[in-house]
Amino acid sequence: MRVVLDSNVLFSALISPHGAPDKIYRAWRHNRFELITSQTQLEEIRRASRYPKLKKLLQPARVGTMINNLQRAIVLDHLLIDQESSDPDDAFLIAMILAGEADYLVTGDHRAGLLQQVNIGRTRIITPIDFCTGVL
Repeated sequence: MRVVLDSNVLFSALISPHGAPDKIYRAWRHNRFELITSQTQLEEIRRASRYPKLKKLLQPARVGTMINNLQRAIVLDHLLIDQESSDPDDAFLIAMILAGEADYLVTGDHRAGLLQQVNIGRTRIITPIDFCTGVL
């Protein structure tokens, strides 16, 4: 099973060590599924972790450890971003699920509209809680 985790899920795993996002992250670390990421997402995590709002909540060492761990996932180098998204910042996620042939996109972002799409191609789009209860 191949999975893309939205960056908000990864940040949530760092912020709350007992929630569904952390459970998903730990499941990947225990080889329960293949994780797909990209250089674009890794750069987003580096950049966003420095935003004042997140900087207050995140420990730089834990962010660095996560980025190092993510290097062991399937890392896509070049994404063809040609899909439209209601949130242009999520276009790279769509490119990742298509290029990585993901079975799931796990996102907690209800505002961007990805969850309302339910599927993109073969990829099912679900929340972290739904992934934990219905897939893991």
